[in-house]
Amino acid sequence: MSKKLLKSGMVVSGMTLISRVLGLVRDVVVANLLGSGVAADVFLFANRIPNFLRRLFAEGAFSKAFVPVLAEYNADNDLDKTREFIAKVSGTLGGLVTMVTLVAVLASPIVAALFGTGWFIDWLNGGPNAEKFTQASMLLKITFPYLWFITFVALSGAVLNTIGKFGVMAFSPVLLNVAIIAVAILGSPYFDSPDTALAWGVFLGGLLQFLFQIPFMKKEGLLVKPKWAWNDDGVKKVRTLMIPALFGVSVTQLNLLLNQVIASFLVTGSISWLYYADRLIEFPLGLFGIAISTVVLPSLSRIAKQKELSDSVRAENFSQTMDWGVRMVLLLGVPAMIGIAILAEPLIMTMFMHGKFGLSDVMASGRALFVMCFGLISYMLINVLANGFYAHQNTKTPVKIGIIAAISNICFGLLAIPFGYVGLAMASALSALVNASLLYRGLAKNGTYQVSGKTALFALKLLIAGCMMGGVVSSFSPDLYGWTTLSLWQKIHWLIWLIALAAVSYFGTLIALGIRKRDFRA
Repeated sequence: MSKKLLKSGMVVSGMTLISRVLGLVRDVVVANLLGSGVAADVFLFANRIPNFLRRLFAEGAFSKAFVPVLAEYNADNDLDKTREFIAKVSGTLGGLVTMVTLVAVLASPIVAALFGTGWFIDWLNGGPNAEKFTQASMLLKITFPYLWFITFVALSGAVLNTIGKFGVMAFSPVLLNVAIIAVAILGSPYFDSPDTALAWGVFLGGLLQFLFQIPFMKKEGLLVKPKWAWNDDGVKKVRTLMIPALFGVSVTQLNLLLNQVIASFLVTGSISWLYYADRLIEFPLGLFGIAISTVVLPSLSRIAKQKELSDSVRAENFSQTMDWGVRMVLLLGVPAMIGIAILAEPLIMTMFMHGKFGLSDVMASGRALFVMCFGLISYMLINVLANGFYAHQNTKTPVKIGIIAAISNICFGLLAIPFGYVGLAMASALSALVNASLLYRGLAKNGTYQVSGKTALFALKLLIAGCMMGGVVSSFSPDLYGWTTLSLWQKIHWLIWLIALAAVSYFGTLIALGIRKRDFRA
């Protein structure tokens, strides 16, 4: 089991690595084109909402609700029954999303007012940010249809993941990044404003992702004609699980949207600085946290439905799989957290300090990134721990915890307003810690999962190795002034060398502390 999980995790991580690297290239292109001014704030605002929906569906609530129910149908080994279930879910969900998309496109000013309240108030009063509200309303008409495309991408991806075809869904975001990069470089001269060109890049990327899934679904015999079936038992079950899961599993992204509302009241550039910091945090989060969560959920769902096993054996297998997921998150999350915190400004500088994105923007984004690092492990653990509930088709507990975490984020964010955008970054990190802590407490309380002694000792060794790695990297890294004197290729060379040094010191220390292959088994 652990070998299969590890192999699947490596496939997803490999594809995700390609996607994340292209995502960073995309952000470099966008930063060079827009900087951190009005156009940047508006595009990133208009892109944040469909991007949020991508995580909500592709990496969040839909798969958490759909996969456990699909596992029940697959357990019967009846392909026709499974095809019928997929057809009814796709038809019902697709119909609802079509209506939501049409309403959102027609009422885009209302959406812009909800999430860009500060800009809306300026528009009402003729303030300096009135143009941001007008442009954001227009861009949302272009970017919002991405929701329609990504809904079907999420559905087919969840189906393929359940039968062990993890690579297709993991590769899909590559097409979005390629589309945005291509439109930014080749298409922007043909538009009145570059942010409009980028919005069309998002639309094109969604269309390509949608078309990419079709041949793989057809090959597996699972490409079906959608049917509306609101009252079907299977659809009802998915619907019942999904409604709370929409909130419970996506608190991290909801917190970012709430922060965006608050940031719209702050100085111009705040949304951009937080966005670029968030993009670098998302790199290890997607590469490791979401990848591990993606491969663990189908395994947990299968274990939960293995009725031929005794309750005690099933519970032990379930707990061991959860424990494996937590160990893998900590193994990769600890060095990522420490490394990014130490190299926050050099990373931002190397990736984004081009064109209109200057040194002051680097320092501002670097401060936000440093603070966000304190929540990285919590962000990663949320995805794995929530699976412990969703595999048992329990969505009520995560949603209660999600509500508490969201309220705490609002409170932290309002209290942190005097500290500006850095305070908002800290609010997100603290609310993620609250969320992860309460999820673990809930699992431990109902006897589903408790950290084993093996994992606790493993975590202690990881912390020691991480501190050793941090000391080594800090001692060899140039100061900020030193980084500013380097050319782009010299910066890249330095970062590669420092990351290699970090890996050697981290894993070398782990080996010295007695970490071996057996520690990676479930």
